[in-house]
Amino acid sequence: MADQRGRVLLADPRGYCAGVDRAVVAVERALEIHGAPVYVRKQIVHNKHVVATLERRGAIFVDETDEVPEGSVVVFSAHGVSPAVHEQAAARQLRTIDATCPLVTKVHQEAKRFARDDFDILLIGHRGHEEVEGTAGEAPAHIQLVDGAEDVATVQVRDPEKVVWLSQTTLSVDETLATVDQLKNRFPGLQSPPSDDICYATQNRQQAVKQMAGECDLVLVVGSTNSSNSVRLVEVALEAGARDSHLVDFASEIDPAWLEGVGTVGVTSGASVPEILVSEVLDWLAERGYPDVETVKAAEERLVFALPHELRRAERAAQAAGD
Repeated sequence: MADQRGRVLLADPRGYCAGVDRAVVAVERALEIHGAPVYVRKQIVHNKHVVATLERRGAIFVDETDEVPEGSVVVFSAHGVSPAVHEQAAARQLRTIDATCPLVTKVHQEAKRFARDDFDILLIGHRGHEEVEGTAGEAPAHIQLVDGAEDVATVQVRDPEKVVWLSQTTLSVDETLATVDQLKNRFPGLQSPPSDDICYATQNRQQAVKQMAGECDLVLVVGSTNSSNSVRLVEVALEAGARDSHLVDFASEIDPAWLEGVGTVGVTSGASVPEILVSEVLDWLAERGYPDVETVKAAEERLVFALPHELRRAERAAQAAGD
């Protein structure tokens, strides 16, 4: 055991949000009810460990709907899909379970409503991200993607009095509002969505990091590189005063050299990260002289989402058959 040198600040909230929990449980329940294999379009959530665990249980992850055999069960990921994907699934007679996060569904509904009212919609988000592709697919003729401040100058709208912004749910709060401010400079009539699109879990996890970053020589964020909200936590930590910050999927990826001269380590995890991976990081740190863990609490989270209606219906049918 190394000599004790420092302490750990542990962010709360961290890890699974309600939408991720619902999506992962949806795949697990689908496997229980329908048996393996159950197909999943894209990664159910952006986390290597979660995907590998579900694969071992019989989930098969595919990139496109046409890779799913006709008539099979397919789960749509938490990030949402466009209407075209639903149409493709229907054409292949797939039994779909839509595990789209309800907060993403809210943005889809906003996109449809503003498109019906013939607004130009400026969607703030990352080009190529699954959530952005799903939302844009709701009204492709009305939606323009704004991928950060550098895109603001190139935006063109038909009527500057009929323009609204929406956003990907997992962005940095501060970065998004900075982009909105720049858009408002160009389009003073820009309207905002009825409620902030960035999800409560993204905001809470960023707030917890902001509260502790100034005391941290190093912030370790547990999460995968394709997880937008996890990547954002590293940026938020550095912007909020942490001397150094790194994203790791597993404790084994931590470089001991990062600990040189470090007194306080902050630890958090993205919204798609199971708590076991955080525990392994804390164990790794304890073995190297950081056994004292202090929690930094930013918010209380009690939100729980019901399972997708297709699953609830299948569970009722299975129970009725067993009675």
